[in-house]
Amino acid sequence: MNLSGPRGNLLLILSGFFITNAVVAELISSKLIQLGPFTTIVGILPWPLVFLATDVVNEFYGPKVVRRLSFLTSALIGYAFFVVYGALELPAAPGSPASDEVFRGAFGQSLTVIIGSITAFLLSQLLDVTVFWYIRKLTKARFIWLRATGSTLVSQLIDSYVVLGIGFYLPGTFTLDQYLAIGWDNYTLKILVALGLTPFIYISHIWMKRYIGHIAEEEQEATSL
Repeated sequence: MNLSGPRGNLLLILSGFFITNAVVAELISSKLIQLGPFTTIVGILPWPLVFLATDVVNEFYGPKVVRRLSFLTSALIGYAFFVVYGALELPAAPGSPASDEVFRGAFGQSLTVIIGSITAFLLSQLLDVTVFWYIRKLTKARFIWLRATGSTLVSQLIDSYVVLGIGFYLPGTFTLDQYLAIGWDNYTLKILVALGLTPFIYISHIWMKRYIGHIAEEEQEATSL
């Protein structure tokens, strides 16, 4: 695949956008918020942009690129947590606007939450790309909305329950009822967001085709495994 010129530049921008939103989502995921009738983690807020970037990269650059990007992002999420942990261990100077207690309250996450976040992210991304390309081949590259939404339906069910299971249920922070209820709220919100993104997916596809040209069918098939 030729990634020189506009094609490579756009992939670089999409990758940076994808990585930044994924890292931010994981760093803030320990806080629970109330969105209408739903109780969910605040880390859900940047995920619409991750969904959109994933679908665009998947469609125009192929699954191998998405898989590599997912592994790279997982490693960078781990690195971000490592840096935060180091910052937490350094004592605050006298007069610091953020005391140790305040800083730890904002950024301190248990090891189980960190492991759950990284595991859920990587599993859901790898599952998403697999389902996306399965649906794409099954429908002969028709129905963009179906492969974009269908892959999200499957992958985010895993993501929603894995991150809460490892991070909150197994350590005893959540009861089983809380785990199931919050996981379902989290999943439902992501699906509603995915459905709401459908027009933007079509807009992004139209713009991508005009900007870099549609990826050749034989090139996509060569990168689909």
